[in-house]
Amino acid sequence: MSQGVLAFTELVDGAFKTISFESISTAKAIADNIGGPLVAAVMGAGVTATASQAKEYGADRILVADHEELKAGQLDACIAAAAQLVEKADPAVVVIGSTAMGKDIAARLSARLGAPLAMDCVAVRVENGQVVATRPMYGGKVLADVSLTGSPAIVAIRPRAMEAVAAEGAGEVEAVTVDLSGVRVTLIEKQMETGKIELTEADVVVTGGRGMGGNDYSVVEALAKVLDGAVGASRSAVDEGWRPVSDQVGQTGKVVAPNLYVACGVSGAIQHLAGMASSRVVVAINKDPDAPIFAKCDFGIVDDLFAVVPAITAEVEKLKG
Repeated sequence: MSQGVLAFTELVDGAFKTISFESISTAKAIADNIGGPLVAAVMGAGVTATASQAKEYGADRILVADHEELKAGQLDACIAAAAQLVEKADPAVVVIGSTAMGKDIAARLSARLGAPLAMDCVAVRVENGQVVATRPMYGGKVLADVSLTGSPAIVAIRPRAMEAVAAEGAGEVEAVTVDLSGVRVTLIEKQMETGKIELTEADVVVTGGRGMGGNDYSVVEALAKVLDGAVGASRSAVDEGWRPVSDQVGQTGKVVAPNLYVACGVSGAIQHLAGMASSRVVVAINKDPDAPIFAKCDFGIVDDLFAVVPAITAEVEKLKG
C-alpha cells in the first residue's frame, strides 16, 4: 500500500457531523500504519471555508467539491462527486461514516469500483499490508474480523465506535471541479426535523419502550432534555405509532453508541440490544425484574418508570443548579 487513505466527511447545514472527525482520525491511524498521506474529502455547497477544520484531525490534503447540486445532500449527485474524488485521490483505503448517507455512498462506490467493502465497522487495522475490519454480525451476537482484498478497500465505520483524536495536519485545501452533468435526479423538496439531536450523534440517549403504555413521552423527553440527550424508541413503541420511525433504536432502526443509554420500559429484545450494545454505560428502568435488559445493563432499577424517571430528572436539575 502506498497511495494513502481518503476519508469522506459529512456536513449538516454547513457544519461537520461528529462522524466526520471520527472518520478522519480512523483514516489517520491507517495512513500512519501504511506510510501514506491522509486526504479528507468535503462535499457540499459553500463549504470551502469550513473544509479547513479537517486539518485539526490530521488531514494532509483536503479535497473540496463545492457545487450547488451538493447543497442538500442529493444522493445521486453525491455519488457522482464521491467517485470523482476517489479517482482524484487514488487511495488504497477509503473511510466513510456508516450513516444513512454514508452507507448509500459506500455501497454504490463499491459497486462502481468493484472494490471490497466492510460496513458498520467498530474497529479497523492493518495486518501484513492488508486492511482488517471488525464488524458485528448476527444482530451483534458476534464480532467478525473481515480481511479486505483489493484496492481501494472501503470501510464504513459505525458512528461513535471510533474516537476523534485531534492531530495537526498540513491541511492543504484543493478545490476539485466535479462534473455532475450526468445526474438525472433533481431534489424537489427537503423536510428536516429541527430542534432535535440526531440519535447517532448523541452523547446521551433516553429510550422509551412498550412500558410507556402510550404516546405520552413527556417524562422521557424531560430527562433527555436535562441530560442534553436525544429521545429514542423501541420497535414495539414505533409499531404502536407512539413515536416516529426516525426515533427507532435497534437492528431494524438506528444503531447508537452513546456514553449513556437509559432504557425506560424497554424489555430488551435481541433486536433492540443489537442497536445499542456499543453504549458505554447502560441504565435500565423496568418494573419487570425478569426483563432481558437487566442482563445487559450496568445499572438496573426495578420500579415504575413513571415514578423513577421524574425523580432522576429532578435530581439532575438540582446538580446542574
